[in-house]
Amino acid sequence: MTVKPVRLFGDPVLTTPALEVTTFDKELRQLVADLTATMQEAPGVGLAAPQIGVSLRVFTYDVDDEVGHLINPVLDLSDEEQDGPEGCLSIPGLTFDTKRAMNVVAKGMNMYGEPVTIIGSDLMARCVQHETDHLDGVLFIDRLDTEARKEAMKAIRETEWFGDMSPTVKVSPHSMMNGFS
Repeated sequence: MTVKPVRLFGDPVLTTPALEVTTFDKELRQLVADLTATMQEAPGVGLAAPQIGVSLRVFTYDVDDEVGHLINPVLDLSDEEQDGPEGCLSIPGLTFDTKRAMNVVAKGMNMYGEPVTIIGSDLMARCVQHETDHLDGVLFIDRLDTEARKEAMKAIRETEWFGDMSPTVKVSPHSMMNGFS
């Protein structure tokens, strides 16, 4: 298990839909272990693979002493809603009241490709919805009404971490001997 750096608001991987997992191998099991270690170190109640820069439909959770993971989730949400504070490891230090379904039935697979169902309410339902949103390239602040989103963006811009994301530098595989510098 390796604790990985959590990507912060502004990183494009957080707003890009993740790819479905099709291979259930040792690398996937390592990803689940790394996600779990990173989530617990943070500490958080959930962490999605895109938050550590891996664009795959995988998330881990640690809610009410229940630790687990879900791969390729499909959600069935209740009509009953909850509204309460929500935060995100990719938007550290800030919480905003966010509406979510009160109950969820989430179906997917575990790291061995076996079917899994999570039935949750309250915090578990909020966590599963939040992490699945990450897999769809949606941040919880995207679910806020217009006024609350404006307030959230203002608060984000005022954080000490905003804009600290180091740019990714990629080296071109092509020769630099083409006359351009």
